[in-house]
Amino acid sequence: MRNRMKKAFTLVEILIVVVILGILAAIVVPQFTNATEDAQAGNLKTQLSSLQNQIELYKARTNAYPDLATTGWDLLIDPNGDGNFDDGYIKEAPKNPAAPSGVQTTIGTAHAATCGWVYDSTTGKLEATYFDASTGKITPGTP
Repeated sequence: MRNRMKKAFTLVEILIVVVILGILAAIVVPQFTNATEDAQAGNLKTQLSSLQNQIELYKARTNAYPDLATTGWDLLIDPNGDGNFDDGYIKEAPKNPAAPSGVQTTIGTAHAATCGWVYDSTTGKLEATYFDASTGKITPGTP
């Protein structure tokens, strides 16, 4: 009779592979969890820069900053109020990705949980709630 040799992985070999995969996952997964937050922060920073440029363009054309805290985004979307949106500075009210869903587009005069954006009509400075511009980081739960 011939001796038949069975070829298969042993339990120890399989356990070693599982442990190595677990170590790799522990190293890689935390890097992906920060990627979403970093992408939102980058999006928000770019959006703030674009909006600030449009506010400055509005001031250059009208010689005054828009009163966004009172009128909302209407002065930048339809500055003439004629329903013709081709002459606007922005297409629609911007959303703050860091703010809760119900307050993403609202504008206030101070950082609060009820507004997504903070605007100072005397200086024309626009800030995003839940975003620290000095560090470039989103601060969840802290307006």
